[in-house]
Order: sequence, then structure tokens, then C-alpha cells
Amino acid sequence: MLALAGAPLGHRFLVVDSAEDACAGQVAPLLRADWRDFEALLKFAGQVDVATFDFENVPAVTAEWLTGHTCVFPNPAALAVAQDRLQEKTLFGEVGLETPLFATVDSIDDLRAGVARTGLPAVLKTRRLGYDGKGQFVLRQPADIEAAWAVLGGVPLILEAFVAFDSEISVVAVRSRSGEFRHYPLTRNWHRNGILSASLAPVVVDETLQQLAVARAHALAERLDYVGVFALELFSFDGKLLGNEMAPRVHNSGHWTIEGAVCSQFENHVRAVLGLPLGDTAARGCSVMLNWVGELPDANPVLGEMGAHWHDYGKPPREGRKVGHTTICADSAAGLVEPLQRLGRSLGRQEQIAPVIAALLGKE
Repeated sequence: MLALAGAPLGHRFLVVDSAEDACAGQVAPLLRADWRDFEALLKFAGQVDVATFDFENVPAVTAEWLTGHTCVFPNPAALAVAQDRLQEKTLFGEVGLETPLFATVDSIDDLRAGVARTGLPAVLKTRRLGYDGKGQFVLRQPADIEAAWAVLGGVPLILEAFVAFDSEISVVAVRSRSGEFRHYPLTRNWHRNGILSASLAPVVVDETLQQLAVARAHALAERLDYVGVFALELFSFDGKLLGNEMAPRVHNSGHWTIEGAVCSQFENHVRAVLGLPLGDTAARGCSVMLNWVGELPDANPVLGEMGAHWHDYGKPPREGRKVGHTTICADSAAGLVEPLQRLGRSLGRQEQIAPVIAALLGKE
């Protein structure tokens, strides 16, 4: 989607991926190589003006190495912080963003002490390489301590207090090389099995909370000297915001911006890393994004719906894999209800769209 957004601007892309069927290879030349194959990366660096990434698990050492051979944005230090949940949570506190209670866990004794601090339920997470619900174990009772350690023990971990949040919100924002900062309207998100299921934007929240969310995102971008698009994931809880995660890349909760904003997150990321002026982040109306996970549904009902847009990533179906998405756009929030209801019925996705409909109708 980055390559598709950059092409109308006159730019061409070269993709590095170890997978032979990498979906970006459908729209740009693919250099098949491991991210630690420095000989191949040297060849890559010699053919590009700027290197960027759309996946936060690219080794930070690789990004750092590339800085000696080409421009790299976002900078490797920002990537390294976002790859470590403990560093991330620590940074949140430094910029004034509250977080759930957390504790470092390197042994089962640490885990027991952490549970005493956070209480139960709590979530044990790997500090690194976890996304879309991977690398996590929910502890609901003391007996779960041993089971959680058996599953995740042996790598650096972090225990976080479980938050019975009111809603999940993300700030998708962009910062340029010159330090210009822009943000998209706040987005509300719903997850199923740890994977994003649906997003609604713009979401109406208390003005004070909205200003706080944007201010904390801006503070993070400044602290990290960040260049490009990123997402700050937040829990809305008891009238306040708690920091969950930062994603140093274009984000699934910002996919609605392709059709739903004046300038999409993908185009703005390209603009930012190339040193171009940033585009308008205003919404064109109201949008709902539905993720297709595991396999694609029938495209025809979507294509037959005015205001609906179909995206097939060209990925083979696999359980838990994001293989595409659909965005429905309307002039108002009320205008989203009937199209969503029709698609829910025709695709057999009533369960997926139900919480979005409830939010739109004020019936939560």
C-alpha cells in the first residue's frame, strides 16, 4: 500500500522480504533476502535514496546498519524502543502518558511478585516480537502463574495489569523531516482474538481527552525525533487515557484513510520520509474499516455497495492472517449504519459489525 500510494507522486520502490510470495512483490520489484543478509542489504541500499519499513519486527541492528549506507526513516532508535515493551512503557511515563501497572519479569519469582503488584487478572507479554495478540498469556487466577511461565518463560517478559477499558482508541499521526506534525482524527478500534477487527473514524470523545491523546502522540514523536507515520494505541478507561502500545509504522487502524481522508497515511508516510510537504489529514466524512482475517469473504456484496471499497492483499489464506480489508465511507455516522447492516447480513459478518453498529446508534 506504500508503493501504491507513492507511485502517483512519481516514486518507485524496491522491496526486501524473505518470503517468495511477499504481497508487496505484486506492485514493486522484490529483492528476496533475510533482513540480516548484509550482502543483499548492501545491494538494496545502493539502489534506493531512502529506506523505510512497514513492519516493526525488522531487527533494529539491520536498520542501524543501513544508516551507514542510505537514509533510514524512522530512525533505528525509535524502532528499538517500540520493539521493547518495557522501554516503550518507560518512555510513555517520561512524556506524561499514564499506563496500566506493569512489572518486569525475568523469573517465575518476578512473576509472582509482579502479580502481587498488579493484581489479577493480568497479562503476561513477551517484551519483544509480539503483535496481533501473539506472545501473550492472560492470568485470571493464581494457578495460572505456573502455566503462564511454562508457555512464555525463558525470554524477557513484562506483566501488565488487565484493564477493563471502555474503548480502544488510536492516534495515527505523521511527523516530517523538518518536525512538522499532523494527526488524523481519533479512531476507535475493536479486536477479536487479539487482532484488529474493525475501526471507526472519526470517533467522538471528550475534547479534553482528544487534546491529551494528540499532545502525548506529539510528545512521543518529538522525543524520538520520529519521521514518518506512527500509531499510538490507547485505552479509554474511567474518564482517562492509558497508553497501550506505539506502532512505528503505518497502522492497520489507519487503513480507512485511503478513501476516508484527504491524504492517506500511506501517502503521508512516503511524503514524510522523502522530505516532501505533508498532506491534509482531515477526514472526508465518516468511515468504518473491516478487517478480513484468515480468508476473504465474497467481494460482490462489497463492490455492489455505494461508498464501499475492497482491498485484497494477494496473500494466501491462513488462520489469523490479515488478508484484506473493506472500508465503507459516508457523509455522516448515521449514513454508515444501513450499508454496514446490509454487508453484515450478506457476508454473514453480523458478529463482526455488531459492536460498530451499537456504537453508531449509541446503544452500547
